[in-house]
Amino acid sequence: MFTGIIEGFGRVAQLQRKGGDLTLKIHAQTLDMSDVKLGDSIATNGVCLTVTRLEGASYWADVSAETLAHTTLGQWQVGQTVNLEKALQPISRLGGHLVSGHVDAIGEISAIWPDARSIRYRVKVMPELMRYIALKGSICVDGISLTVTGLENDEFELSIVPHTADETIMPGYTVGTKVNVEVDQIARYLERLIAPQATSVPSKESTLTAAFLAEHGFTGRR
Repeated sequence: MFTGIIEGFGRVAQLQRKGGDLTLKIHAQTLDMSDVKLGDSIATNGVCLTVTRLEGASYWADVSAETLAHTTLGQWQVGQTVNLEKALQPISRLGGHLVSGHVDAIGEISAIWPDARSIRYRVKVMPELMRYIALKGSICVDGISLTVTGLENDEFELSIVPHTADETIMPGYTVGTKVNVEVDQIARYLERLIAPQATSVPSKESTLTAAFLAEHGFTGRR
């Protein structure tokens, strides 16, 4: 589990194809690796990777065909920079939101423009993912916990302040850049809870309905 608050940068040092999957080596340029152990998880551009080998300030991880199919990892190149975050500890401050490192979809940067000292980004995703994204809600892009500032059709907007730009790889984005997107877990679990009741007649004992959740501000449905 992660927070989406980036702790450092890394560099893709090696990519080794093995059949239908791969093994990669990340050199942690600015991440403190002193407390990292074999089996630990590190969010790498938002993808939860398990450390299988340690070499000084570098770590190795195996990447499954499933991960390659649903993230940007299959497009990574040796030398590129990635966002890094070590797994959350129970004593840590939760500065962002709860992030699993399980990417939902690949998005694409569709527009970038300045807004005073901030930079605004528009991200295009598959239409079916938009029902999980709420205005002023949380979203994770390449491992970064961000707030949604706009919604339109199959796109959402982000307003990036200078500090976030300085501490992440976002300044390197251009129109067309592919990014890993993970929606807020609360939205997924709410849909899972509501779905069975949407196809059945609620019993007198059941109080968790779509109408109940909307009435109490958990969803936008009325």
